Amino acid sequence: MADAMFKIVFFGDGGVGKTTLINRYLTGVFKSDSVITIGVDFHVKKVDIDGKRVSLQIWDFAGEDRFRFLMPSYVVGASGGIFMFDITRYTSLKNFNDWIEIFKMGYKGDNHQMPVLMVGSKLDLEYKRAVSREEAFELAKKNNLFGYLECSAKDGQNVDDIFEEISRLMLMKAGLL
Repeated sequence: MADAMFKIVFFGDGGVGKTTLINRYLTGVFKSDSVITIGVDFHVKKVDIDGKRVSLQIWDFAGEDRFRFLMPSYVVGASGGIFMFDITRYTSLKNFNDWIEIFKMGYKGDNHQMPVLMVGSKLDLEYKRAVSREEAFELAKKNNLFGYLECSAKDGQNVDDIFEEISRLMLMKAGLL
């Protein structure tokens, strides 16, 4: 039996690596042939975080414009969120404010802030970096997000760290840590 069950919603523009990151976390394998998500995909993983058994419901929300109107209904009941962008594609930050506003619509009326992390993907392509760590960190801080991390689904850098960090934040918010 789990000590806690949390719903995490991944969101951000299409092609930034949300599905690839989630698959790497769930299977430990990098798949370069992911197809675009239609609507939303749903996964479950049980993990131990600081002695607590946690069941994570991972919701992978499509990044295509045509699906954005659906997002607020998928955020309902979420315990945390992860906004993801591609560090090699500056335009993947262009819609940041829209994504955050759409995400917040799902928990409007909630007088406490849900933990949301900002994640920069494709760290293995550091040499093609278009968004500096400092700029991304400042954007996360300015928007009261709970942190900024970078990762690579390809080589596995920081993949587990992202899920551990969001899990800890949700456990703390729930008063379980």
